[in-house]
Amino acid sequence: MIRYLTLDVFSDHAFGGNQLAVIPDATALPEEALQKIAREFNFSETTFVYPPANPAHTAKVRIFTPTMEVPFAGHPTIGTAVALSLAGHGPDMVLELGVGPLSCHAAERTARFSTEQKLDILGHPEPALIARALGLSLDSLSLQTHPPVMATLGLPFVLSELTDRAALAGITTDIGAFREGARLHPATLDFPQFAYVRNGDVIHARMFAPLDNIPEDPATGSAAATLAAFLARKEDRNLTLRLHQGDDMGRPSVIDLRTEGQSVTVSGKAVLVMEGRLHLPG
Repeated sequence: MIRYLTLDVFSDHAFGGNQLAVIPDATALPEEALQKIAREFNFSETTFVYPPANPAHTAKVRIFTPTMEVPFAGHPTIGTAVALSLAGHGPDMVLELGVGPLSCHAAERTARFSTEQKLDILGHPEPALIARALGLSLDSLSLQTHPPVMATLGLPFVLSELTDRAALAGITTDIGAFREGARLHPATLDFPQFAYVRNGDVIHARMFAPLDNIPEDPATGSAAATLAAFLARKEDRNLTLRLHQGDDMGRPSVIDLRTEGQSVTVSGKAVLVMEGRLHLPG
């Protein structure tokens, strides 16, 4: 039997934020079981924790969505760091991820990490395609600050600013447009959409990746970090932002973001919700 935990990440209470399953010791699991377990939980991500390759580090962490392994994601990093903290690690730790070692700090159910990954701009999808994917009229997209942009700090997202909060709340996704976008922009893997509205230092956002079995994500730290890096580069200054996500699906989440040069720091809370055992055949 293999122990597992579930946490609600980017929330200070249960049943908010983004759900995460953590396997604290995955060493006994066969490789072919990892994707099946992630699909069984069917959360946006599941993490599998192993001893680190470098003994000076805390742990090696592999991250799976319901359909694939990914090198990096924000809420799994925050949630896994909190889970390790609850097990007695930290407060400072280094997690070995698919993007390389990442320094984290976790204590009292709050964690943060900083990434130095270079922001890459992968393309500019047509606004009309983005409007169709989000089920919005073209004039619901705010093109004055920037047109839709495909960007990445490790995971690619399409970032689109909308005109107002009502437009954000009114999104109804069109999976056919997502499939078209994935064909036209294969670098995005599944054409994930991160739509947002901004009022000063406060951002409200929603993320959709239906081609990855994620109809909507309540909190997406990697997308939030990418947006912060993109806005900081565009404005040529350091930013401190608070991003709200998940409100429109009843799982409110809060992600704090700070940029300093190329560095982006993501921080948030996580709470332990469930604990149990996996019973696997054989």
